[in-house]
Amino acid sequence: MAKIIHSMIRVRDLDASMKFYDTAFGLKPADRFDFDGFTLVYLRNPENDFEIELTWNHGRAEPYTHGDGYGHVAVAVPDLDGEHRHFTESGLNPNPIKEFHRDGTLMARFFFVQDPDGYKIEVLQRHGRYR
Repeated sequence: MAKIIHSMIRVRDLDASMKFYDTAFGLKPADRFDFDGFTLVYLRNPENDFEIELTWNHGRAEPYTHGDGYGHVAVAVPDLDGEHRHFTESGLNPNPIKEFHRDGTLMARFFFVQDPDGYKIEVLQRHGRYR
């Protein structure tokens, strides 16, 4: 059976991205590999072994375009209100908390935040299918 192990995103400012993911989600470097022309940094936290791979192409000045195909990465947290407060106090500019209801029942509580390169991350309250 296949196991999803990481998601890769390209970043312009490696230090700013590493700081964002650490402040927002407690993701720390698990490995770093420097090559001629690019660097790979794998971030994870103790919660699981899924990683975000930051790919930094040295010398890249212009922003990456996300096109219309990329959506977001999602994380589930036990205390959405506390996380939203933490993001706000840390200057990460989260969007307001929203709720989705389906058939009269709460389906999801969540907010979105963007990393320094504009990648969207959905932060969901652990509930129902979002564990």
